[in-house]
Amino acid sequence: MMLKTIAIVASLGLALSVTAEAQTPRKGGTIRMTAPYGSSFTSMDIHTTQRAQDEIYAKALHRSLYIWNSAEGRPVLELAKEDTVSDGGLVHTFKLRDDAYFHNGRKMTADDIIWSYTRIMDGSKAYPGARFVRIIEGAAAVEKGQAKDISGLKKIDDFTLEMKLTEKVDPGFYFFTALTSIYPADEGGKESFLQKPIGLGPFRFVEHVPGSRVVLERWDRFYKPGKPYADKIIVSVMGEAAARDIAFRNKEIDTSVLGPAQYVAYQADPDLKGTIVEVAEVFTRYMGMNPAFKPFADKRVRQAINYAIDTDLIINKLVKGKAYRATSWLPLTSPLYDKTMKPYPYDPAKAKQLLADAGYPAGFEFEWTTSQNESWGLPIVTAVIPMLDKVGIKVKVKQVETAVLAEVIRTGDYQAFIYSQQSGPDPQSALKCFHSSTPQSACNYMNFKNTAFDKLIDESGQTDDAAKRGQLLQQANALLYDEAPVWFFNYNKAVMAVQPWLKGIQLNPTELTHQNVEDLWVDETSPAK
Repeated sequence: MMLKTIAIVASLGLALSVTAEAQTPRKGGTIRMTAPYGSSFTSMDIHTTQRAQDEIYAKALHRSLYIWNSAEGRPVLELAKEDTVSDGGLVHTFKLRDDAYFHNGRKMTADDIIWSYTRIMDGSKAYPGARFVRIIEGAAAVEKGQAKDISGLKKIDDFTLEMKLTEKVDPGFYFFTALTSIYPADEGGKESFLQKPIGLGPFRFVEHVPGSRVVLERWDRFYKPGKPYADKIIVSVMGEAAARDIAFRNKEIDTSVLGPAQYVAYQADPDLKGTIVEVAEVFTRYMGMNPAFKPFADKRVRQAINYAIDTDLIINKLVKGKAYRATSWLPLTSPLYDKTMKPYPYDPAKAKQLLADAGYPAGFEFEWTTSQNESWGLPIVTAVIPMLDKVGIKVKVKQVETAVLAEVIRTGDYQAFIYSQQSGPDPQSALKCFHSSTPQSACNYMNFKNTAFDKLIDESGQTDDAAKRGQLLQQANALLYDEAPVWFFNYNKAVMAVQPWLKGIQLNPTELTHQNVEDLWVDETSPAK
């Protein structure tokens, strides 16, 4: 298989400040997590939303075919006991678990997986998880309305599923996120499912108070013996950093994502510095440019944007060092990160020359859509505006809610936007977002089309030679650097404060807030009973 492990924590010198203690996990209690990326959840239907905010509750409520194992740095089987590979790496035969029960008491079978993946490929709905399911042979035909069934999925019996892929890749990297959660085929399509979703996860749905919280309780028929440990999980919406800070200091929540200012403050506070956990995440922060907006159709203009911005200054002064400078798309934690690549230097004179060469000697004006996010939103845009102004580029700011921004970029209704997008853990899957066959609604948000890039990605997906695949993908990453469909801003260092009574936190580089919650537990010092 393509990737075995990802050298994440050790190689970057990042560590868990809260020491892991050899204690027997305590049964009972309540885990109080926060959803820190906006003022609401988008939907109780996780198939419809790619926001990290929504996957926090979904990791407890639902399960996918695979799950991310942070200790091993790779996806491992979750809803199957074994995977037999044949046909040169294209066919996978899964022996499914026969002890996985939905929260309505029905046992999961191969039919539920086939139904869920087929639903995700409904082209009229543009589900974001289609970017992953599309790797199955025949899935694209369903998406285009040319077929009703995915030809590459075959039920052998209730607990045996055959999956034929179009590329020689590890399916674990495509089927571990909540976007590909398995729904009950007899319930998932009903309207009532949106009000009371039914999953396979360690906790079942109790209530959703819009704009406030999601409450989940232990599912006693969960297939992992003795788990989950906690009786209840409450995921509270807290988009404001100040509100999270007060709640954490008052011991009202167990986890709190720290922004740049809080990161500095907590490190300096002797009572709080021991609560910090951090990891280099596989997320790239960037400004995306719409090629349908004439100036951005020219590569020289896009390169000029990169030269015009003093990115290092912004990371040091505004992001407070809570990030790593982006060179191209693949982040430091990617196994194919190219250390020889250097970021675009700050060079306003070169930016001006490129603009003149492209036919914009006096610059131009564009609208920049942003959320208020302190790490990659409005404060960053505000800092960049005078830098772009210096080379003649004027900016009009359009501010929207984070949930709205996610839809804006999926529909292409922008001239430019600023965002944080998962760029790993699998480089093949991450770079596939720029393939011309990937719809904008899935993850090709800039509607990037480049024949040479497509050829590199296609070839990498068909080779059996792992070294050659790596070379091809690094070439594709270098091509993106040159084409500059985005302003390459930074790779995120995720930082979270965790109360000392919450145990089992995993350093998950795919998103630190996404925890395998069945492994979390609270000791008797927790104020939440």
